[in-house]
Parts: sequence; C-alpha cells; structure tokens
Amino acid sequence: MFVQRVEVRRSNILAHTMKRIPVAMMLLSGLLLALCAGVMPSRAEVPDWCKSLPRAGYKTLKRVPMADTWFEVYEVAPATFAIYEPKQSEETIGYLIVGRKRALLFDSGMGIGDIKAVVDRLTSLPVSVLNSHTHGDHVGGNWQFPHVYGMDTEFTRKSARGSSEQARDEIKPSEICGELPAGFDAKTYVTRPWKITHVVRDGDRIDLGGREIEVIATPGHTPDAISLFERARGLLFTGDTYYPGTIYLFAPETDLDAYGRSIARLAALAPDVREVLGAHNFPLTPPAILPKLLADFAAVRAGKVAGEPAGTGRVIYKAESVSFLMQARK
Repeated sequence: MFVQRVEVRRSNILAHTMKRIPVAMMLLSGLLLALCAGVMPSRAEVPDWCKSLPRAGYKTLKRVPMADTWFEVYEVAPATFAIYEPKQSEETIGYLIVGRKRALLFDSGMGIGDIKAVVDRLTSLPVSVLNSHTHGDHVGGNWQFPHVYGMDTEFTRKSARGSSEQARDEIKPSEICGELPAGFDAKTYVTRPWKITHVVRDGDRIDLGGREIEVIATPGHTPDAISLFERARGLLFTGDTYYPGTIYLFAPETDLDAYGRSIARLAALAPDVREVLGAHNFPLTPPAILPKLLADFAAVRAGKVAGEPAGTGRVIYKAESVSFLMQARK
C-alpha cells in the first residue's frame, strides 16, 4: 500500500521562516554565500526515516553491483534476488526468482526507477510478473513486462487499470531519501495500467525450470494478496502479509478475519520454511516469526493488547513480537 512501513510516522519537512521586512536581503545574502562556497542551498531537511538508513542487516547480504542507483540488489539465496528501493519511504522490495528456463518477478516496485533494466541485467531468460497484491507500490513496473499474472478478483482488475491516487504523495520531499532517478518526470508520475495475461489461483504451481513455485492465497491485507512458497528450498515470500515492521491493516479493502485465516496457513508451514521474505524494509526473517505473528494478531483481536492512537481513525497495537496499524474500533 502507498503508506510508510518502518514506523507509524510521516516526516515533517522543516520550513525556513523569515521575517517579512528583511526577507529580500537575507535571501540575497544567503545566495551569495552559497555561490561563494560553490554550493547551492539545500532544498529540504533530510527526512527522519532516511536518517536510520542504511539498515545494518544489509551489510551481511551479498550485494550485486548495479549502475542504477535508485535500486539496490542483493542475492539472498542462489539465483534469488531482492530488488530494494531504499530511497523512497516505502522501502519496497521485489524478488526476481530465476530458474533454468524462465524467471518470475514477484512485485515490480514503485514505478519510479526502471526495474525492467535491472531485471535485464540479472537474467536473459523470459520474465513473468506476479504481484504479492496490487497496491500501487508493488505494481509500478508491471506495464514494462508482456506477461503478467493476476488473481481473479475485482480488486485486481480495478488495480490493473492504473491510478494516480496517492502517487504524487509518494514523491514529496518527505518521502524521498536522496535524488530521484535521472529522467524521472514527477509531473507525469502515476501508476500506469497493465494487462493481466494469465489468471493465477490458490494452489497453482509455476515451473521455472528446476524450481517450482507454489501460489498460496493469503487475502486480508487486500482481497488479492498471495504468498509464494518454494518448498524445495524453504523460501516463503509473504508480500505485505508479513514484513519486518509495523503491519498495515487499516485500508478499506483490508479484511481482518481473512488475514487471521491467512497467517494461520503460513504459521502451519513454519517447520518447512528456512527464510521468510517480506516486501518491505529487509528481505530475510527467520521462520519463527510466523507462529509469533499468528499469536500476536490473535492477542490483538482478543483485546489483550492496548492500542495507541496513531493518526486520525487509526490505532497501533504493539504486541510481543509484531505491531499492527489498524482502524480504530468504533
């Protein structure tokens, strides 16, 4: 979803205020000083969320060098690449899963950078896109690929028509850490429409050649949310159903009952999982988080965790291992 994941916060850019009478002289003096120093005045303060980057865990991962500085790419398992967007507050992560015959891109990111160019650097095989769900921060690059899987839901079909809602908010100075990519046009930035070329359903298996990927319907965050499981390697890709950070469950399309059933399915897989790979912040989490996620969510639903106000109509529940941002109870 087009919302920040790390903490429940929106950074406030500090405005530079000046008294009205001497404003022209102050601006002129400041500009002259900047020119003498060989620099121009900064456009904005660094957002608070940006100050915590880079996340320490990334130092332990194998980074794949890329010319495109909007993305960072890490090989998190053999022929499995996390494509990370650290310069936008969502810190979205997509995954390129490469088999012998074809590859699968699980989420295509914000659509700010050229993810197709990154994918082409990583593999020459045919690539299909499958989204963990169709919120805008996960489908931004779908339009660049000719083969896109989609769940058979009205929510998916509506998302595929594209949207300009909230896209502009995602490139405000408070949401960007550093520079936007060269050639990026902020004035025309939208989530572009894409074509669903193949319907995917719960239980489907995708053969990449030497790698079989199982589709697990995990609705709740959205009606079309899915997870992927590669049983042979114990890799469970969970999208926004789980990622390390506050889990967002407040959107109009969120179904809390469905979410509870979905995480129960995932928790049952824990003995066969080696790594949990979520869609924001950091790619790897030990599988022990899955039963903890289930227990913490159950405690919240049972009223055993006190909520704290977190913006208009929203409450954050900080359980033992996982926090959830939800609509305030009416």
